[in-house]
Amino acid sequence: MIPDIHEASPLEVEVIRSLIQRIWKPTYKEILSDDQMDYMLERMYDAGTLQQQMQQGHTFLILSADRTPLGFAGFEYDYPEAGTCKLHKIYLLPETQGQGMGKMLLNAVAESAVANGQQRLLLNVNRYNKALDFYRHYGFEIVGEEDIDIGKGYFMNDYLMGLSLEDRFPA
Repeated sequence: MIPDIHEASPLEVEVIRSLIQRIWKPTYKEILSDDQMDYMLERMYDAGTLQQQMQQGHTFLILSADRTPLGFAGFEYDYPEAGTCKLHKIYLLPETQGQGMGKMLLNAVAESAVANGQQRLLLNVNRYNKALDFYRHYGFEIVGEEDIDIGKGYFMNDYLMGLSLEDRFPA
């Protein structure tokens, strides 16, 4: 099985939605309530929302093996300022985690960011998400904390993590 990564087209929004339906609850079941997970899924992964993000300049990469989608990443250049790439989403099917595919997908995001003039990569991660160790191992450092009100009395309690791409991928 040789993984492949390609940029998603607007026609592949349903592929992303299908993946997240299989990934989201196993990822957050020990952190968030079922109601909050359902609310966030509906709010963040509606087909119209994903298509709008693509139209606004978000790039989505899909990682597949043997033509089977296994995960995806979504990111945006120059956010919140020039030279900073914001990784909004990165998810893999639970059964594929720990096989180097997350690193492969994150490297693809970082390489794309560097190719597009970005010097820094930022992401938010729930303070209790086990992916925190993955990001630290990759070289990210906690640069802040955010409690983001997402409505209906729900909050995203996140660390903001940053990585210098100039250090990681020197010219």
